[in-house]
Amino acid sequence: MIPLADSNHQFDITIVGGGMVGLSLALLLAAESRWKVLVLESKAISAEGAPQYSASFDARSTALSWSSRCIFQKMGIWQKISQHAQDISSIHVSDRGHFGMTRLEAEEAGVDALGYVVENSWLGAVLMQQVSEANICLKGDTAINAITPKADSMQLEIDIEGQQQQIDSKLLVVADGADSACGKMLGINQHSKAYNHSAIIANISLDQAHNKVAYERFTDQDPMALLPLKDFNNSHRCALVWTQPTDQAQQLMAVDDSAFLEALQTRFGHRLGLFKQVGERVSYPLALTTSEEQVRRRLVVVGNAAHSLHPVAGQGFNLSLRDIECLSQCLKNQPQITDVGALEPLLGYQKQRDSDQRNTLMFTDNLSKLFGLTSPAIALGRNSGLLMMNLVPTLRNQFAHFGMGTGQSGVDHG
Repeated sequence: MIPLADSNHQFDITIVGGGMVGLSLALLLAAESRWKVLVLESKAISAEGAPQYSASFDARSTALSWSSRCIFQKMGIWQKISQHAQDISSIHVSDRGHFGMTRLEAEEAGVDALGYVVENSWLGAVLMQQVSEANICLKGDTAINAITPKADSMQLEIDIEGQQQQIDSKLLVVADGADSACGKMLGINQHSKAYNHSAIIANISLDQAHNKVAYERFTDQDPMALLPLKDFNNSHRCALVWTQPTDQAQQLMAVDDSAFLEALQTRFGHRLGLFKQVGERVSYPLALTTSEEQVRRRLVVVGNAAHSLHPVAGQGFNLSLRDIECLSQCLKNQPQITDVGALEPLLGYQKQRDSDQRNTLMFTDNLSKLFGLTSPAIALGRNSGLLMMNLVPTLRNQFAHFGMGTGQSGVDHG
């Protein structure tokens, strides 16, 4: 990691947002060593020494697809990430109260695992250590005060630890999350569709092993997912994502642990045995949000700043990772003399990513709506579809590869 003071405040690429997407992109770009890369993060940063795994029952986690594993392998950090990642060997998809179900198997799909579940703190620590060892300038505790497009750069007025500074960058990458402050400064509109539902996130302890099986359960109200986690203090754990109408989610957030577990057991059933303990619960409102623009001359918008989707299939971070892998490749494919902020390569990136983004957003949006409908005819149709997938391996494999991110154009499956 290089200090900002040594860089003359002139950069080829500046990434605003030092979360998992921003750091991953910085590492993909740094591998080329032809650009000076700066990452600006609003929170304070500590990046000293090897990453330490800090065990916690309540640790939040991310589901990584097979394609995400392949991207991290290219970056040379998958071996480290996998030390504390729980592999998913099977995904059980069912519609509660109806006959339809299907089971996706890693062996049938021809891969080691359908996906992985890794705690955010560990994934972040690995990324941060790698950035600290790379030729990347990283600054935390920063605030962006103004962004001014110039003929040959994007000019940023920033506050770093209370000091006003000016940065000039040939390309600005906005990765500062949903409700992007940088996007607002640049006049980029967002289209948002509220689902009027909220997701409850918590870790659950079980009285029996999950056997590396993930459950996607569609109920008469909304979907829920239980994803396998590594055991904690010899206790079997799963990560819960439970979507509910917002008023009902608020009621569930208000009850004590015993009542919450009882409601969860009633809704999910006993495929995982008895739910013994629930950790800290967090709830957030759900919306489908897309940026009206993802590229301009000298500008790219990525991550949740570009699109934020329903968590029904765990596609959010994985879609963003495919985006930035494609972006880095499009930039690397340009001749050395090409201006990294030129519009043509950025439009090429947008064209390559359009189909995957559109299909993923449409799939998650329609899936959440389809299983939320209670009409007997629709219930029969969707359950017949699940039954067909269970009976016809080709259909099942297509569904599995979509979820793994290996059915998308431009993705190297490793």
